[in-house]
Amino acid sequence: MSELTLHSYFRSSASFRVRIALNLKGLPCVQTPVHLVRDGGEQLKPAYRAVNPDGLVPSLTIEDGPASTVLTQSLAIIEYLDELHPTPALLPASAPDRAFVRSVALQIACDIHPIVNLRVLKYLTSEIGASETRKQAWYRQWIDLGFASLEQRLSSDSRVGSFVFGDAPTLADVCLAPQVWNARRFDIPLDGYPTIVRLADFAMTLPAFASADPVRQPDASA
Repeated sequence: MSELTLHSYFRSSASFRVRIALNLKGLPCVQTPVHLVRDGGEQLKPAYRAVNPDGLVPSLTIEDGPASTVLTQSLAIIEYLDELHPTPALLPASAPDRAFVRSVALQIACDIHPIVNLRVLKYLTSEIGASETRKQAWYRQWIDLGFASLEQRLSSDSRVGSFVFGDAPTLADVCLAPQVWNARRFDIPLDGYPTIVRLADFAMTLPAFASADPVRQPDASA
C-alpha cells in the first residue's frame, strides 16, 4: 500500500474534508501540520512551497516505492481516493445523482468557502484595513447568501435523507460538515438553516467525521 502524508492545518475546511474522506476509506495517513498563521504563515515558506507552489492546504503526498506524487485541491484529492478505493463510494451510481452530489459539494467548495477563507479575511484586515466587526460582517454575508440557497435546495429535494443523498455520506456531506463547523467558529447564527444543521450534525456523529474534527487534530494545541 502507498504511504500517504497529508499536509494540513487543523482549522482548514479543505483539510477537514480530506481527513473525513481518508477516515471513511479507512486509509492510514501521516499528518504534517502546516500552520497558516504562525510566523507569517508556514504555507508561504520555501519548504512548503516546494510541496505545493500555491501555498495552500491540503496537499497529499503519495509515496509508492521510489515514485512520489503530490496532489492538491481537496475535491480532486477526494475523488482520487474514491476512484482508487471505491468502497464506501462517495458518489452515487447514476449520473444525475452524481451531478446532484457534486453540485452541492461545488457550491460549498467553490462559491462559499473561497471568499470566507483565511487569506481573504487576512487581506481584508491587513491590506484594506477592515475592522474585526467588518470582517465578521463580510463572513456572515457570504455564509448567509450561500446557506440560504443551499437550505432551499436541500429542504425540498426528495433525495435528501439522513445525509445529503440518502442514508450514506457522500462528497456533499464531506464538504457540508466542515463549512458548518467553520460557520459556528465565527458565531454565525444558523437557526434559519435547519436542514443544513441537521445534516451536518448527523454526519458529525459518525466516527470518520468526528475523528476529523479540528479540535482532535495533533496541531490543534499549537
